[in-house]
Amino acid sequence: MISAVRATCVALLAAGVVACGSSAFSIGSPSVDASHTCPTGASNAPYELHANASADNPTSQTVDVRSVSAVMVLAAVRGAWQQKVGSEYDAGSVEFSPKTISASSKAELKVTIPSACTNGPHPAATADYGDYTVTLTVVTSAGTFKLTSTNKHRIQAG
Repeated sequence: MISAVRATCVALLAAGVVACGSSAFSIGSPSVDASHTCPTGASNAPYELHANASADNPTSQTVDVRSVSAVMVLAAVRGAWQQKVGSEYDAGSVEFSPKTISASSKAELKVTIPSACTNGPHPAATADYGDYTVTLTVVTSAGTFKLTSTNKHRIQAG
């Protein structure tokens, strides 16, 4: 009889956790543009890298997104690449929208990261590229969230 009561309590507790769900603001699953081809002869040529992250605000208060900053870290290279694995590019504070996430709603946070690439004057003989992870730091009225992209951004020599 004690084991039956214990099993019932465990089942009710588990059901309660599932029924309650999360009641806090959250943001996650960021993804970035898959790739950018850097044209032959480019020298510090600017381009925009885009990132998206899903925001969920189940609370009764609007959440203000105060700032977003981005850091790109070189994770892998192929061929002749100017940077070494582990090199970082800190883009600093970047553009984003929306600025607020309404109470009891979900939204897609869209981030624009300025970047640039350099590629020699001659086309690469091989498919030279660098793969970058992107980390976003999102400061909100509900706290600070540090997110790493679920995919990598590839800069390909054209």
